[in-house]
Amino acid sequence: MSKSYDVVVLGGGIGGYTAAMRASRLGKSVAIVERDKLGGTCLHRGCIPSKALLRSAELFADMKRSELFGIEAGDIRLNFENVQRRKAAVVEQLHNGLQFAIRQHRIDVITGNGRIIGPSIFSPRSGAVAVETSDGETETLVPGHLIIATGSRPRQLPGLESDGEYILTSDDALALDTLPRSMLIVGGGAIGVEWASLLNDFGVEVTVVEAAERLVPLEDADVARELERLFKKRGIRVITGARLNTDTVRIDRDGIAVQAETKRGTEELVAEKALVCVGRQANIENIGLENTDIRLENGVIRVNEYFQTSEPHIYAVGDVNGGLQLAHVAAHEGTVAAEHLAGLKPEPYVAHRFPRCVYTRPELASVGLTEKQAIEQGYEVKTGKISFKAIGKAAVLGDTDGFVKIIADAKTNDLLGVHMIGPHATDMISEAALAQLLEASAWEIGQTVHPHPTLSEALFEAAFAVSETESAFKR
Repeated sequence: MSKSYDVVVLGGGIGGYTAAMRASRLGKSVAIVERDKLGGTCLHRGCIPSKALLRSAELFADMKRSELFGIEAGDIRLNFENVQRRKAAVVEQLHNGLQFAIRQHRIDVITGNGRIIGPSIFSPRSGAVAVETSDGETETLVPGHLIIATGSRPRQLPGLESDGEYILTSDDALALDTLPRSMLIVGGGAIGVEWASLLNDFGVEVTVVEAAERLVPLEDADVARELERLFKKRGIRVITGARLNTDTVRIDRDGIAVQAETKRGTEELVAEKALVCVGRQANIENIGLENTDIRLENGVIRVNEYFQTSEPHIYAVGDVNGGLQLAHVAAHEGTVAAEHLAGLKPEPYVAHRFPRCVYTRPELASVGLTEKQAIEQGYEVKTGKISFKAIGKAAVLGDTDGFVKIIADAKTNDLLGVHMIGPHATDMISEAALAQLLEASAWEIGQTVHPHPTLSEALFEAAFAVSETESAFKR
């Protein structure tokens, strides 16, 4: 049995369903092939459940210091079972909403394992998708265009492969029934530091081991140093520039032990469980790529600026193409792909315009170049940095750690990058992203009136600092 569509999307995560809905709004007949649940990693095993846990952790930490706000709350206890129950309810609510939106767009959803097939009686070119459904039947979908959006999965570390009990991936950690007494987190990137933050707030003894010389190595060095300082202040042990010797892994009833080469020599690191956060790898296996002329490069699908593969009628969006592994990036890519196949002329992909967010306590957010990247690209830079200690709203919130840093071209005053660490940084970064899109200068941000008292004044004041103009704003 076969059925034809204008567009078939292989994978129902945020890149896939965003592409499907945009194509539908452009008048295309669309089907999504998904082997699990609509929403993919972001909704079920990533962004949403992890942020639900982070919110509980943040609230728990705030409640423990409620006396600073004149509130005597008494005995505050954590019920982790209810934390997990709330997380599941948030996911279910959003999943139900997504299913409703898909129905509203009249998109067919075929549940099963999809595999691309080569030229056949169904189609003279590769790109048709054979779907093996749960009842053992096979259905063939013949698209005018195919969008591959199969996402990624946690990368395994040889010698520290997940066993689901003592050695965990982020997927495993989200499903914990009880909190361990201690956790060794391998990897200090965005995922690793988010887990470090929330587990520490929940009372778990946390050690973070990172091979690079600093945490969050893709972020600006000033931000990374501030995060490490605040982590250590909270009691999180941070070991950077370290190499684990996975041949020394030892597991018993009490937990896991492994030796690491650190700046202080060889150390044995011991914890009840280990959480491995060393990146994610694209899901390119068992989807039939060998039946196409699609080119792979370093384990991902090679695409152009409109996310076309080497077969122009086939697109690849999201983590599977090796770009920034962020949900909002995948959604944007899905939109661009859908518009391009429909004959529109979307703006090409520009990586430095995408904001990056890390939901630790305090939050990190950035857009554009780091100071080091800007210098390496030949810019003469000037910077402005404002501490949240100078911001009235931060004092009101009782959350004054961190700063906003702006990097500008010293010759033109054009904005090159904005980096934040502090309260609600992830909510504030969009203004900086808009400034990047509009090619605004720091002076123009400084000329924009920001309401008082708000956290956004930190961006306003940092812009003035870049322009070396005394702020006329009087508190």
